[in-house]
Formats: sequence, C-alpha cells, structure tokens
Amino acid sequence: MYTFLDLIIKIIKLKINNRAPLRTPFEPHAFFPAQNNFNKSCRMNLLKQATKIVCVGRNYAKHAKELGNALPSTPIIFTKPTTCFVEDGGSVLYPDISSDLHYEVELGVVIGKTLSKVPASEVMSHVAGYAIAIDVTCRDIQEQCKAERTPWTMAKCLDTFCPIGPLVSPDKIDAANTEITLKQNGVLRQHGNTADMIFSVPTLLEYVAAHITLLPGDVLLTGTPEGVGPLARGDVLEVAVPGITQATFHVK
Repeated sequence: MYTFLDLIIKIIKLKINNRAPLRTPFEPHAFFPAQNNFNKSCRMNLLKQATKIVCVGRNYAKHAKELGNALPSTPIIFTKPTTCFVEDGGSVLYPDISSDLHYEVELGVVIGKTLSKVPASEVMSHVAGYAIAIDVTCRDIQEQCKAERTPWTMAKCLDTFCPIGPLVSPDKIDAANTEITLKQNGVLRQHGNTADMIFSVPTLLEYVAAHITLLPGDVLLTGTPEGVGPLARGDVLEVAVPGITQATFHVK
C-alpha cells in the first residue's frame, strides 16, 4: 500500500521521465523561414526567438566625424535587450530621463543558424535575412556616460529603443552595397549606403561570433550613417531600404 509520500515520489518520477529533453543555450538550431515565407507571422516568431541585439558603434566614418569621435581600429560593440523591439507601426516611448532623444537608422542582420567562431568566408550562410531598424539613443545620457567612462546602458537599452521592420530574404539585399534611409515627418534625414561601412557585415559577424555566440533570431545592427538627429513626441519616422522594404514608427 502506497503512502502519501510514495505517491508524490511516483508522480515526480513520471513527470521527469515524460518531459521533453532540455535544450542547452548553445545547442545548434536554426531559424530559416520555410519556403522563404517572410510574412508577419514569421517576423513575430523572430521577435519571440531572439535572445539579444548586438550593435556596432561608429561604423560609418562620416557619422563618427559628425559626433566628434575618432575612427575605431576594431569594431565597437554593445548590446540591447529584446525588450527594445518595436514592430512596424508601433511606437517609440520618449523617456522622462532624457531631453535629447536621437534616431539612428541601421541595417539589421538576422541570424538564422547558431554562429560561433566561424571565419568571415563562411558566416553569411548563417544569415536568415535582413531588417531595417532604428537604434534609438538618449544622446544626452550617452554623452554623460562617455564623459564619466560608464556603460551606455541607460542611453541605449530602454524599452522600445529598437524599432524593426519586416524580415527580408537574404537574396533581396546586397549587404555590401545597400541604401538605407530615414525620414522624419516626411523630411529625408539620413541616406547612407552600406558600401561606406568601415567594417563589412562578414567582418562584423566574424568578430562578434569569435567572442559572443549568436543564436537564431538574434539581430546584429551594423551602424548608422551620418545625419542622426533629435526626436520629438508626435514625430513619424519612416525607414527603408528603398524599393525593397520599409517601416513606419511613431514617437510618443
């Protein structure tokens, strides 16, 4: 005859034996849309699967110059949490802690297959696609952090600070020669080309993945061209890879 404790132990053993196998964080797996199905549901799956947003600073010479920064000899890397994501049509929330919020349009590279310690010649086979995005930045807080030599977290990582557009098939975009644009209330503010990057997409992926494993759904933001500027509540932002993809966001 079973005691109450025996029954509890038996139930626990049954649950352990029948549970699905655990996946380790670095188990190889992939995010590649079936049959190039790059629709809204696919994008939602991406946003749910991503574990991090890896960003690159000062990757366009003219942008570094406009902010008075020296050109980097190696990529400048920082991260954003996935709580920064905002879908096409969504809103960027202007935080109370800043009075100088800026836009920075960037080409996002979406990882399709776990990437770790892979040479530049092979990294592109790990890319699921691209997305146009904005690296929203509290410029006043960033400048204070730089002056105090403290991390940029409160300048870059707040909720809604990474608006991101639709996922685009990798065969639609040439990462080495692609135009990216940003309009603020209908006025063109940024118009750059990835050909002007200091570090190319393969170089960036190799560099990051040598130190930080990139998982399926993760996004690499590749830097912004010149023309960054301030935002105001009520602004409408339109970002695009002209003729290929676009997205619209609002500032509240």
